[in-house]
Amino acid sequence: MNRRPPLALFVPALVATVFLVLPVAGLLQRMPWSGLGDLLGRDIVVDALGLSLVVSLSAAALAFVLGVPLAHLLAHHDFRGRSVVRAVVLLPMVLPPVVGGVALLFALGRRGLIGQWLDRWFDIALPFTTAGAIVAATFVALPFLVVTVEGALHSRDQELEEAAALLGARPLTRFVRVTLPAIRPAVVSGIALAWARALGEFGATITFAGNFQGRTQTLPLATFLALEQDPEAALALSLVLLAISFTVLISLRGRIGFR
Repeated sequence: MNRRPPLALFVPALVATVFLVLPVAGLLQRMPWSGLGDLLGRDIVVDALGLSLVVSLSAAALAFVLGVPLAHLLAHHDFRGRSVVRAVVLLPMVLPPVVGGVALLFALGRRGLIGQWLDRWFDIALPFTTAGAIVAATFVALPFLVVTVEGALHSRDQELEEAAALLGARPLTRFVRVTLPAIRPAVVSGIALAWARALGEFGATITFAGNFQGRTQTLPLATFLALEQDPEAALALSLVLLAISFTVLISLRGRIGFR
């Protein structure tokens, strides 16, 4: 590897790095370090942190249960409309989160396409509830797991699965006993990425689930609210999200395309 990049590449690369580092430096510079412990102990911070863990972990679990089979289907099965399904899977990654929240509201709201029947038949109302926050987080996090796992399934050798098939193993048995263990690192990376994305979700959550402390107010929503009412608490909340995001990226170093 060439350790000395050309000056024409080094200068814009340095500018890009400084551009990305400056906001973080500004945040850390304004952090009230001496009173950080008291800030992190405030009710708004504690409630938001606890709810964020519940929402993000639930969303990551749902992403795993739903996303791994979907990734396998897209990677190894040719069916009509596969390109459309893949486009739908990728859509939440490029769709503005607020638009995703509006779409969820018209699909799962009390008068939504499916939500009206959930309310009428089962008395289930998702908007402005913790369950609604989990649904919104899952909607934006699921594609990250699917893309990660599908990529791993595409790139791996299928000789072990073929050998298991010759020995009489059924498709589900091959998937659980052979395929999943072989792609475990990719699955773990996908779960971590989905969890981190769910933890930082804002637009879809506030649109579909609202911003109610202890019920739907996750860390990003609490940060937004505190920015006007209590800037020091907003800084503390931002530090928590920054630390978690940085930790996830460091732990996944070498697994998501960089070393």
